[in-house]
This record gives sequence, C-alpha cells and structure tokens, in this order.
Amino acid sequence: MTPRQRLFAALEGSPTDRTPVWLLFPYNPTGYYVDVRTHPRYCPLFERSLECAVTLNRRNFRVPLHTPEVAQRREEFREGDLELIRQHVEYQGHSIFSQTCVADSFKNHRLLNSPEDLEFFCSLPVETNPDRIQATLDNLLPEYLREKEAFPPHYGAMMLDLGEPIGPLYGSSNLEEYAIWSLTHDDMIVAWLQRVLERCRLIYRYCLERDLADVYFMVGSELASPPLVSRSTFQRWIVPFARDLIDLVHSYGKKVIQHYHGQIAEILPDFLDMQPDGLHTIEAPPTGDCTMPQAYEVVGDRITLIGNVQYDEFRSATTEQMAASVTDLLEECRDRRFILSPTAGPFDPDPPESIIRNYRVFLETAWEYGNEF
Repeated sequence: MTPRQRLFAALEGSPTDRTPVWLLFPYNPTGYYVDVRTHPRYCPLFERSLECAVTLNRRNFRVPLHTPEVAQRREEFREGDLELIRQHVEYQGHSIFSQTCVADSFKNHRLLNSPEDLEFFCSLPVETNPDRIQATLDNLLPEYLREKEAFPPHYGAMMLDLGEPIGPLYGSSNLEEYAIWSLTHDDMIVAWLQRVLERCRLIYRYCLERDLADVYFMVGSELASPPLVSRSTFQRWIVPFARDLIDLVHSYGKKVIQHYHGQIAEILPDFLDMQPDGLHTIEAPPTGDCTMPQAYEVVGDRITLIGNVQYDEFRSATTEQMAASVTDLLEECRDRRFILSPTAGPFDPDPPESIIRNYRVFLETAWEYGNEF
C-alpha cells in the first residue's frame, strides 16, 4: 500500500498492510512548523518519511472575521526601551486593542479583558457576505492550487485547516475572564458562535465544492473544554458547531481529523456525537488523563485514534526508550483503528541531536514492527 492508501484505509476503519505513521511534517512551509524540506538537519528525515509515513499537507486560508466596516489598525511605538505593537479594532466610534511586547510579556494583553470588551466584540458584524468571502478566497486560490498541483498525492493528502467558530474568541480573550464568561455570558457567546458558524459554512463549502482537499483538520475542541470551562460549556460551545461542519464535510465524501491536547477523558464521549473520522491526540498521564486502552473503551471502533508519543520524549528519551514507546503503542493498539503519531509537529528551528535521533528511531521502529501488529 502507498502512504495515501494506508491513510484512508485507517480513517475508514479498513485493514492496512502496516500501521500508518504521521510525523506532522509539513510539505509546504507553514508559520508554526520548521520547513523540514529545506532544513539541513530535518531534510534526511523528511525524505525518509515520504517513503514510510503519511504526509498531510496542512494549509489554511485567511478570511477576515468582520465586515469591512470594522477597522483594523496597527500601531508601533516605544515605551522607554521597549518596543510595543498594538492592534486596534474600531467600530462606530468604539475601540479595543491587543498589545504585544517581545521583551516583556507583562506588557502584553489580549484584545478582550472585560465584560464590556466582550460585549463590544460580540456586537461587531461578522463577515457572512457570500460574494465578499468568495472574492477573498478567489484571490488566495491560485497559490493554493499551485501547491496542490505540486504535491504528489501518493504521499498522503492535502489537508485544510479552516478553523472553527470558537477560535477567534479564544484567541482574543484573557483566559481567566473567558472562564468566567462561560458562566455570565453564555447565551451571548452561543448566539455569536452561531453567526460565526454561518461564515465558516461559506468557507468550507467553497473549498468542498471545488474539491480542494480530501482531509479537513479541525483545531477547536481543545479551546473550550475542562478544566478551563465545564463539560456543559464544551457541549454548548463546541459540540453542535463541530458536528455541523463535520456533517458538511462528510456530505462531500471527505474526511475530518479533530485535534485535541490535554485532559480528554471526561469529554471523550462527546466526540462520538461530533463523529470525526480521526482524533489526534490522546494524551496519557501526566500530560493528559487518558491512555489509549481507556480511549478505545469509550470510542470502540467508531473513530480512528491518532497518537501519542509526547514531543518531550523526542527531546529526552534514549533510543531504547523511544523504540519501546513505539512498540508499546503498537501493541496497545493492535487490531484497532490507529495511526501512530507524535503529539506535536517539528517546531524547533535548531533541534538538538536527541530530537533528530529519536525521530529516526520512531520512524524506523514503526516501519520495522508496524507490519507485525
């Protein structure tokens, strides 16, 4: 089987000739991972991964959240020896801002820090005009199509990360206040999420109608979950919106992988309601609270589980420990819907030798023993 054939067989719960492996290595450069195709230390690993691992070419489209009436203004200034950047959001005479300072994180603050900020943010007109959204995506499409054309499909699949409604709220909020708002402003936030869902649907449908990707990556479930907020908030802010988008993707015959870091045990049954094809990543203690066997007790064979060697193990483990982690996982997940993967992608621009060494051991151990399980 090719890596692509293993990927889709695993996501469909069908037999594979060996356990699929996903390193989260990007094919085209991204802002969050090292460009492994050109980095001199990663490049040999990348070349080997094309032979024996799945490549999911994760891409995204930047579409404005708000209508053109909402002004965005960037301000750079000095405060003593510090350089600060403020991003202003302005509408109908009212303004809020976020601030970043590379040299002093105490000078940073999120866009939303008070109930008044939240109420203003939720009152802003969300971009749901189909013509404007299509025009934005039309401008981005040629570059994406060039990448898609250059990506050899037998390596795996193009994978679009188009966001979920919760993303802009979480990314803009002071998280201490965010947790409180789940109790004090729930109805307002749910109504806002419904408006953002309309925008998301337009973006997803544009991509689905043009057959731009075979896999969709959803990174939202971890943004409103215990212990930050309650399970009931997760069921209001995440589940119905993710299920809506997953249903839409499935209606076009495409696959969905949901991503989740952290303590998943309490909410794992809710993923059965959302019905993704794959779930990355199940984290065992002490980082998370759920082992792979425990996860399979909940999901059975209804979802392909993807994971779950911790990225810190790539830094700290001996080669023997890394090989044991891989073989133990393969044994735990024998005859189950499973894709072997690290919990995170290659974000170290200057990787220590331990990371390169353990990537190699991870990959070669999986290739050697993956066909025995």
